[in-house]
Amino acid sequence: MSATERHGLMYWQSRSWQDWLYALALLFGVGYAQQRYSAYMDSYEQIILLFAAPTGIALGWSWGALQRLFVGSAVLALFSISLYTQELARADRVFLLKYLISSQSAILWMCALYFAATLVYWAGLLMRSAFALATATGLTWAATVFGLVGLLVRWYESYLIGADVGHIPISNLYEVFVLFALITALLYLYIEARYATRLMGAFVLLVISAAIGFLLWYTFSREAHAIQPLVPALQSWWMKIHVPANFIGYGAFALAAMVASAHLLASRGVLATRLPSLEVLDDVMYKSIAIGFAFFTVATILGALWAADAWGSYWQWDPKETWALIVWLNYAAWLHIRLTKGLRGALLAWWALIGLLVTTFAFIGVNMFLSGLHSYGSL
Repeated sequence: MSATERHGLMYWQSRSWQDWLYALALLFGVGYAQQRYSAYMDSYEQIILLFAAPTGIALGWSWGALQRLFVGSAVLALFSISLYTQELARADRVFLLKYLISSQSAILWMCALYFAATLVYWAGLLMRSAFALATATGLTWAATVFGLVGLLVRWYESYLIGADVGHIPISNLYEVFVLFALITALLYLYIEARYATRLMGAFVLLVISAAIGFLLWYTFSREAHAIQPLVPALQSWWMKIHVPANFIGYGAFALAAMVASAHLLASRGVLATRLPSLEVLDDVMYKSIAIGFAFFTVATILGALWAADAWGSYWQWDPKETWALIVWLNYAAWLHIRLTKGLRGALLAWWALIGLLVTTFAFIGVNMFLSGLHSYGSL
């Protein structure tokens, strides 16, 4: 038996009964969704759903915490949906829906818990309290569960309005800001587990709190939480793969920038004894940008294919497309300098931090100040 075959056999033998139970539950869920909702899906969406099973199993097996996240969120979302089924005409009078697990209630709980996690992370960092840091991690996980439940229930709510209105909730600024918070938090929680340190949480949660602050302003000033039909440009299956890939990139770039800010402070002796070593911070920054760059590259390619399908041209130098290229070139240069020149330290940290400003303008600044083919996402 070759080394590869031995490694494969050990991998399968190392699976616990919880892993197999999780895999069976996921396969059952995908099968149920295929049987129950296939009438609402085109062939491309059904293919995406089928790929969701092996992808979800692989992710859950590689990081056990995701199993608990996926199962817990699915159970809560299904419970919320069952309440809608029973009290559809008077859903606003059902206590649990109104105050806990309707989409809007769950997302508001997500916001409150991310804010609380940020404060507790900072308290734990400044007071060197392992208990506070562990509590902050728990709050971050709880916020992520509520956010994921909120998106899943919102998906169902859109179909309650009408079959022609129903869509995956990643189509406007309100929905993608929730998605950004969830992805950034999950990337950080993985880093936290991978490096066995909670000392970066205070910095990473700051960018999530900033996104949440914008989300709350956008919600209450513009009533952005209202579910609206998709504009024609977004009525495409390309959206379902382009947007998540894009926001994994955005989340990874944001995480890298916040770790870079910790690096800059630590290199100047500020909180240096409370933070991980500069080597760890540099490694996290590099790996985050590498992951973000890979997903952003895929998202840009998918966006070009979507543009060709929608408008007959892969690239039209629209402001959004132009700034996406600027973001790509910025991080391509960052990785090139680090890998070919071996550069480390403050220069790359400053570059990563400024890179977040460039990315933020590409994400939301273009919508605010420029017009073009993507202006349907404007403020």
